[in-house]
Amino acid sequence: MRYLPLTEGDRAEMLGVIGAGDIDALFVDAPAGTLLAKPVDLPAHASEIEVRRSLDTLANESRAAGAGPFFCGAGAYRHAIPASVDHLIQRSEFLTSYTPYQPEIAQGTLQALYEFQTQVSALTGMDVANASLYDGSSAAIEGVLMAARITGRKKAVLSGGLHPHYTQTIQTLGAAAGVTVEVLPLEIDNEAGVIAALGDDVACVVVQTPNLFGTATDITAIAEAAHAAGALLICVTPEALSLALLKSPGEMGADIVAAEGAGLAGGLNFGGPYLGLFAAKTKFLRQMPGRLCGETVDADGRRGFVLTLSTREQHIRREKATSNVCTNSGLVALAFTIHMTLLGQTGLTQLAKLNHAKARRLAKAVGAVAGVEVLTQRYFNEIAVRLPVTAAPVVEALAQRGILGGVPVSRLAGGFDDVLLLAATETCTEGDIATLASALTEILP
Repeated sequence: MRYLPLTEGDRAEMLGVIGAGDIDALFVDAPAGTLLAKPVDLPAHASEIEVRRSLDTLANESRAAGAGPFFCGAGAYRHAIPASVDHLIQRSEFLTSYTPYQPEIAQGTLQALYEFQTQVSALTGMDVANASLYDGSSAAIEGVLMAARITGRKKAVLSGGLHPHYTQTIQTLGAAAGVTVEVLPLEIDNEAGVIAALGDDVACVVVQTPNLFGTATDITAIAEAAHAAGALLICVTPEALSLALLKSPGEMGADIVAAEGAGLAGGLNFGGPYLGLFAAKTKFLRQMPGRLCGETVDADGRRGFVLTLSTREQHIRREKATSNVCTNSGLVALAFTIHMTLLGQTGLTQLAKLNHAKARRLAKAVGAVAGVEVLTQRYFNEIAVRLPVTAAPVVEALAQRGILGGVPVSRLAGGFDDVLLLAATETCTEGDIATLASALTEILP
């Protein structure tokens, strides 16, 4: 039986209240030609058993990251998440909670956000962090808009090593805000062009490290040049775990940090949810987007937590708000915080070192394959390699052998058709790496 929540009488009554003659009258503002002339070519209804079978069939066409050797990265990294993380976030007080509008009854949620902010500040080496940004790319555009407000300028320069998805997000939302975006050519390891592009009209430069090709860069010189030109430096890091081993953005002079934390929060899940990390210097605190949770004391002197300086749409100031970020990403942030807490500083550092060690073994193994050139020289857990043939067909051939063998750069941007991105995290075994190298030997001419 189909589930029809409204009767014909219900619909007629609602149409009468709003003064519409029929359902079609609700869509008179839709441009001509945009409405379908007939229903889509799908079954009108099906039983629950039939729907389940159909969806299971579709799901089985996908290959999960844990089904075999997996070397995909390019901004989405597979890490081993302890079962305790998922168990804890499914407690009802966490799973069903939303934005803590009333601090007197949401102290646990607020404390979790406060601990999350503290961890992000420590990781990035920055003074203050926020919560509730959707992913690394939306955090990056929030940083650009924030820099435009601070400097009064309307131009952003994007490094040639910035992930194209981040670039596209900044271009799309930046255009709506009147920000001019200059995108430098895609580069494997050269940030000199960023400094050369600086001018007195530039609000910020956006630099990624490790960049799209896995290259880790000391951005100190870029920060100094940006500040000399009156611009801000935004550091982007799609792999939050790298911050546990590399010099922090704060140490290198970054003004704003935008990072992706999903790798430490949960599984890949075929595309989300993700988690934007955002941090900045204290002097820019009032221009930060999203939620800021602060520690205070109550009337009796007891420790407490409260949302503070939150200039959001919820305060009926949409046109004046620093950001219109709305949905709360608290559950994913909590997963991140639990995982970080379970690891501790020592465990986090050990995990980061293990990732780098795996990447070194990967680079050595694939670099020994005839015709393969390892392009990335300073890396964390991801490298770019040049193949003697176009990379995309090689990835398909690897998939036929049960190996998810990286991401061709051509899937993300034009050019570099023969370059393949390979990531190795703690989830990669020695056998996985050997299997990949052996398969490449068989496939490549």
